[in-house]
Amino acid sequence: MSEEGISRSLPLSWKAVLIIFSVLALVLAILQIFLLTPFGFMLFETAYYYCLIGFYVSLVFLIFPAHKKAQGEIPWYDYILFFLCSGTAIYLAFMAEGIALKGWEFDAPPLPTILSLALWLMVLEAVRRATGLVLAVTCGFFSFYPLFAASMPGFLEGAEFSLLAAARYHSMSNVSMLGIPMQVVGTLLVGFMLFGVALQATGGGKFFMDFAFALMGGAQGGPAKVSVVSSALFGTMSGSVISNVLVDGPFTIPAMKKAGYPPHYAAAIEAVTSTGGALMPPVMGASAFVMASFLAVPYTAVVISAIVPAVLYFAGLFFQVDAYARRAGLKGMTREELPSLWITLKNGWFYCFALLALVVLIFFLKTEAQAPFFAMVILFICAQFRLETRLSLKDFLNFLADCGKMMAQLTAILTGIGLVIGALSMTGVAHSFSRELVAFAGGNFALLLLLGALTSFILGMGMTATACYIFLAITLAPALITVGLNPMAVHLFVLYWGLVSFITPPVALAAITAAPIAGAGAMQTGYAAMRLGSSIYFVPFFFVLNPALILIGPTLNIVVSVITAFIGIYLISGSLEGYIFRLGKIGYSIRIPVFISGLLLAAPQRTSELIGLAILIPALLFAHWQRQKAKKAPVDSNPV
Repeated sequence: MSEEGISRSLPLSWKAVLIIFSVLALVLAILQIFLLTPFGFMLFETAYYYCLIGFYVSLVFLIFPAHKKAQGEIPWYDYILFFLCSGTAIYLAFMAEGIALKGWEFDAPPLPTILSLALWLMVLEAVRRATGLVLAVTCGFFSFYPLFAASMPGFLEGAEFSLLAAARYHSMSNVSMLGIPMQVVGTLLVGFMLFGVALQATGGGKFFMDFAFALMGGAQGGPAKVSVVSSALFGTMSGSVISNVLVDGPFTIPAMKKAGYPPHYAAAIEAVTSTGGALMPPVMGASAFVMASFLAVPYTAVVISAIVPAVLYFAGLFFQVDAYARRAGLKGMTREELPSLWITLKNGWFYCFALLALVVLIFFLKTEAQAPFFAMVILFICAQFRLETRLSLKDFLNFLADCGKMMAQLTAILTGIGLVIGALSMTGVAHSFSRELVAFAGGNFALLLLLGALTSFILGMGMTATACYIFLAITLAPALITVGLNPMAVHLFVLYWGLVSFITPPVALAAITAAPIAGAGAMQTGYAAMRLGSSIYFVPFFFVLNPALILIGPTLNIVVSVITAFIGIYLISGSLEGYIFRLGKIGYSIRIPVFISGLLLAAPQRTSELIGLAILIPALLFAHWQRQKAKKAPVDSNPV
């Protein structure tokens, strides 16, 4: 984590301001999402988004210090920025209807214009504080791009704007700060993120951890399997890679080391599982909600399409940790060390009930935006029946403060990303970039996919997963869709590859975060994470070339494709770890053909599957023959 992402402890009076702003934003969100009009009128849509900026982004200047040395008392300039940001946003909220009717994004009076410029600059500073310098510089460069777009060469050339014209467009159009990212915050994201915080506040994190230990802890290499299961479950709450590592890691990594996994291997397992948490439905972080908006499809469509790829990802890791445990002869945890599954479920059944209610509301009652609020109420009511999970007034106030802090950071990030979208939109560069990329690749979708994977990986090194996804969704995705690839598969493809850098050196942020917990080297952990997370490199190519893996197409084709993909992932995992169930350890003479056959079986063409089988069957028969030969070989009773 960058030092700019470190938060400060607020004094009581300013913590009260944080809670008040959090409550005001929450009340506004509920009124807007449920279409309630207690005062006989409803906020104009863009006024609501301005209010979210005013209540959330302004909090960044209180919560996150400008630099490491300012972590103590809040300096005078942060007070000014807080009041200026909240005041500017609220002023624009009051003027929102006039802005839309009079077209102020193109020509506005002096005062709104100056305030638009101030809001633009404050959002960039909020992004820097909330996430670090890299994303802030990226957002800053692209947001100022309209000022010099006409001087750029080739397809990078675009329409040019003056500073004040760009400021008006960024702050007062419905494309930039108030564009898709902010619209997603105000309609879908706020409820789901608050539900995740509610799960944590009521003890959901401990329940999922205990449940995973009770379910898998006693199996061979159990603690590693616990990490896989708990991160998949915890991902339903946070969708944040680093949060997953920091919450799960202190529990699972020591348990994995105790079970016999080397420190770097244990840290790598946690890094890979935590990365997968951002891909696991139903939450998937902010990306899935933004994806639904870009594709103009229900959020449920994204969730359904993401299920099989996410399970393939976790299955690949699960197969590998199981193969390692069997090859190394590792044991599971003893019954005395494990929580009781029955007692765990008895004490925490309502977490499962709340998640089930969320799923039912989303999929069957079609209330995507309202569903997390209903589920949150159910969760809080059920939690009050147990003393251990009951929230006191202090606990509830801390919950509201945590909601404000999390939403402040997230809203700042997405508002900053909105600046990128606005700049590419006003200059027209996004369209020309896609057009030139298709021309460069000559319509060759294989080359486009490789370019897309490389671009996603590079951008993922310096951007959050959501920021990387949004940038690629407006620049790269249209090019891939143009050559005939399925739009949903394309958007999931860039999302997956945007996460690759979390486990791939030299960045490998998830591995670097997990390594100190295990007492392991960062790069050694990163290289182990690459091997363990190998499915993240292959699975996106599988489903983008075969939409049946995102459950699109004839039923029979979907069933066959899913089965062969799981077999392929198992073979890839077994070959990487050098162990196949029933055959035991295998050497490179077997591992290489097994790896190739795994890739071919998971490929989209039936011909490739047949070739894969033609390679696999002789390799397995040869391995079986070697195993039988080794069993029959006489044992020398007098070894030298």
